[in-house]
Amino acid sequence: MSRYILPVSFFGTVFGGAVLLKNHITGGRCPSKANIKGKTVVITGANTGIGKGTALELAKRGGRIIMGCRDMEKCEAAAKEIRGNTLNPHVYALQLDLASVKSIREFAERIKQEEHVDILINNAGVMRCPAWKTEDGFDMQFGVNHLGHFLLTNLLLDKLKESAPSRVISLASLAHIVGKIDFEDLNWEKKKFDTKQAYCQSKLANVLFTRELAKRLQGTGVTANALHPGVVATELGRHTGMHQSRFSSTMLSPFFSLLVKSPELGAQPIVYLAVAEEMEGVTGRYYDVLTEKEPAPQALDDEAARRLWDISSRLVGLEEEAQSSKSNPPAEDQSKAAQTQSAQTHRQS
Repeated sequence: MSRYILPVSFFGTVFGGAVLLKNHITGGRCPSKANIKGKTVVITGANTGIGKGTALELAKRGGRIIMGCRDMEKCEAAAKEIRGNTLNPHVYALQLDLASVKSIREFAERIKQEEHVDILINNAGVMRCPAWKTEDGFDMQFGVNHLGHFLLTNLLLDKLKESAPSRVISLASLAHIVGKIDFEDLNWEKKKFDTKQAYCQSKLANVLFTRELAKRLQGTGVTANALHPGVVATELGRHTGMHQSRFSSTMLSPFFSLLVKSPELGAQPIVYLAVAEEMEGVTGRYYDVLTEKEPAPQALDDEAARRLWDISSRLVGLEEEAQSSKSNPPAEDQSKAAQTQSAQTHRQS
């Protein structure tokens, strides 16, 4: 019997250590019990994984949930499941493809018809996919993870301001710490494509965007924060080496599962930023699960954040629209200007 003591102790120690590490990584559940009945929540990519877990948790709290998803069949099924589990009838599925500027604009127009939008959760994303391009020619990871949410958020800013106090929450990743924004080749057209670095660049862009957005929204009652939700068992990693290798998926998955958390637990940090009373007015921060942390040094570069904002605006057509609106003021403004000019002419005569 004594010969078994050492190996049993070893495996027991390893297993116990894994459990403790997992508990540390998960960060626990959202401590806030706040109810959000009467509030409207928009969540991108909510038909599976963390997004679905977030939609479920917020539906339990009484929110009106709008799930923006690319796959409408899966989204409708997820919405129906959430309505059944929570008995909350106000859970809806809407078409949204973040790889299409046209789809994003159509979705935003539909959301603008809502009476108010209290919480926008930029959750959808792709991770380490091949060198795919979006409908508009952007690198898929940069286009979906950053540009898609950048455009959507900007298109909904007026509605968010009207609904203030309101919140914008963007899912970043710990991967941003090794990210680098290559302003000369954001879409990987000049250099050899590196799917890992493309992902890290997009996640760094999420943090830079959030900090710049928070600055631009000062005094509006709209807050913006980013977070790393932890290591979660979702479909996001389907393009990674572990999922591509039969050996890795077979041999390592059992050990990996000890270190990751369920989508339900992965949703808890998002729920916290969305509902917690103590988060009212808190903006421009980065959270690692439930703990506020300082992001990587390159994510604190204000000049890079401003430059990324300007380039992103140009890429998705917002800069052109802003210039057009300046040169062509609304009809109401033109009418007022005409009346003023007419009055001045009358006085002169």
